Amino acid sequence: MADVTIGWLDLSAGASGDMLLGALVDAGVPLAVLSAAVAALPVEPVVLSTEQVTRHGLGATRVHVHAPASDVHRTWADVRGILAAAALAPVVRDGALAVFERLAVAEGRVHRVPADEVHFHEVGALDALADVVGVVAGFASLALDRLTASPVALGSGSARGAHGVVPVPGPAVLELLTGLPVVAGPVPAETCTPTGAALLAAHVQEWTTLPAMRVRRVGSGAGGRDPEEHPNVVRLVLGDAVENAVEEPSAAGLLLETNVDDLDPRLWPGVLADLLAAGASDAWLTPILMKKGRPAHTLSVLCRPAVRSAVADVVVAATSTIGMRVQPVQKVALDRVQDSVPVLGGRVGVKVARSAGQVVNVSVEFDDVAALAGELRLPVKEVLRAATAAAHRAHPGASARLLDREGE
Repeated sequence: MADVTIGWLDLSAGASGDMLLGALVDAGVPLAVLSAAVAALPVEPVVLSTEQVTRHGLGATRVHVHAPASDVHRTWADVRGILAAAALAPVVRDGALAVFERLAVAEGRVHRVPADEVHFHEVGALDALADVVGVVAGFASLALDRLTASPVALGSGSARGAHGVVPVPGPAVLELLTGLPVVAGPVPAETCTPTGAALLAAHVQEWTTLPAMRVRRVGSGAGGRDPEEHPNVVRLVLGDAVENAVEEPSAAGLLLETNVDDLDPRLWPGVLADLLAAGASDAWLTPILMKKGRPAHTLSVLCRPAVRSAVADVVVAATSTIGMRVQPVQKVALDRVQDSVPVLGGRVGVKVARSAGQVVNVSVEFDDVAALAGELRLPVKEVLRAATAAAHRAHPGASARLLDREGE
């Protein structure tokens, strides 16, 4: 099996467009690749240059974006027009459009206006256009099988933007990273920009600690500031995934079971919900026939040892049982990650399962689908169809490879 190339972003200092550009260049992406993509934009000339700097003694590459001063405020439609007219590779154009669409939707929600009416300020400027197109081109050139990242530090305090003083984390940043792991971080200032957040949301496929890999290259990209609390760098670690399709079974789980024949069946949905809220990994009912021919249910609850007491308390309090069986269980689990995809102007959660770094299962969160269908007043089946298609486009896996093979 060919090596699976993965990347991991260390975002403990946050992220911005220029920091990501620096990390890509430092990791081996030629500056010429990024410059060519930026030069393809039909706007005033924008030039990229690099500088070697240190942050808390760590060497890093800083990419400077030299753009003419301008007070032009572009709309989402303006940006779409610029990208449509640019002589870019389809993967770069589509990737940049996806990033700016996220920005437009997020800004629209923050300001309570339709996305097409959003007037970009900082993120519509020439340097932001260069950041987005350059980073998308850089990731495309790496052709990673999977991009992962640590939780992103957002900062704290307040900052001044085009609309005045805003709290940190900024509203647009929080909107862009909703559903994804974030932390404040050690620096009391804005450490993640909207452009950086949109790039991460569009490209990162899994949020995790450093995954198992054979490291090949590390790139460090520096931001303009040098705060005393933490090195202001994004690190990009590139390597080959350590092949291990499925983890060995582990006895980390417990199975609690009890047979119940005298509980009003209308109570069971609430019991299952309470168990999951108490920390159970899963809970389910199995119809059985008990002594004297009584119809009954076996309640089964899977949980971690750390939450055994809380889960057992719910079983005792919410059912009529007088005892339960407890046994350790082994579990074989695929690598999985939560993501979300844009669907009909909203977002729907997606669960992605991988084996040996390859996507094998993709499923959408039905509750998100149903909620979006209600908002749009559309049949649930239509939104489900659109969400499933969007999920498979974002995470092509075994089904896509099978279709490609059939078309050969």
